[in-house]
Amino acid sequence: MSGNTSFRSSMAADILDYISLKQALGRRFYQETRTLLSLDRFLCNPASPSADLTEETFRLWADLMHSLCSTSKRGRMNVVRNFCLYRRRRHPSCFVPDSTQFPKASPPVQPYIFSDAEVGRLLRYTECIPELARSPLRRTATRLAVVLLYTTGLRRGELLRLRVADYDPAARMLLIRESKFHKSRLLPLPEDVAREVEGFLKGHAKIRPAIPAEAPLLWNPHCGGRAFTATWLTENLHILFDLAGIRKPNGCLPRVHDFRFSFAVNSLIRWYRDGAEVGAKLPYLSTYLGHVSVVSTFHYLRFIEPLAELASAAFGAHYGALIEDHNADEKEEE
Repeated sequence: MSGNTSFRSSMAADILDYISLKQALGRRFYQETRTLLSLDRFLCNPASPSADLTEETFRLWADLMHSLCSTSKRGRMNVVRNFCLYRRRRHPSCFVPDSTQFPKASPPVQPYIFSDAEVGRLLRYTECIPELARSPLRRTATRLAVVLLYTTGLRRGELLRLRVADYDPAARMLLIRESKFHKSRLLPLPEDVAREVEGFLKGHAKIRPAIPAEAPLLWNPHCGGRAFTATWLTENLHILFDLAGIRKPNGCLPRVHDFRFSFAVNSLIRWYRDGAEVGAKLPYLSTYLGHVSVVSTFHYLRFIEPLAELASAAFGAHYGALIEDHNADEKEEE
């Protein structure tokens, strides 16, 4: 590594080896690398009481994160602790932070599960988003973002990294290139979703007739042809949420990531309604979401009321007779 990402502290060699190991195991490790770089720079600062990581330097570095929420601060402190546990294999006497002294994590954020009706309202309100001369695709790009997030469960970064060449109109598929854990995958699109992509590309071609295959799908001419940013996406979705009157029970606006939760939960609801064997379908959902195993997918399966009712009905259809027979036997014994 070089330039602004070079490590220069006494732990530099160990940090680089640790990052290489994690990336070799399939982790991108971007955020963790930034955290370790922050620590490295702190130790190189002449004002640091020690050039090595000690209990004091770790505490002083952690104090710099006073503006972060407790969950974020705890996460970054754990990154350093995990590195120290790795480093201890080479240096048995090195300092390892005590995790019992870390701030407690905040309660987990409850996801918002969008319904088809709510997404329909969001799509109608995209017509209210003003298009500017410097951003002629703002309205249609926002509409396509909502469609793809809701119908495919894409991660935010996956959506923003899509290229024009990643859509195959003949197969009606999207190629998601090397996302989390360096996994690429093909996503077959429903016919109406494919039409949305093709309609957007036609509008794109009117503004930019010769579109390079490697150009961003959500292209922003104001930024020199780069993709729209995560900030742009969040701001435009917040406009839609306000217009559609969609808020979480606590009054907060939903997150972009809540579309991914919604895709997973709504997939189960559709399968229950269709009478499908849900357990057999879960590996397909896991693959579609880009997970390494079904265990990761369980994180997104929230037991909301419609899903609970359908699951209960499916259980009753399969095993209701057994429960009735058992109750009848108990009455006879009485």
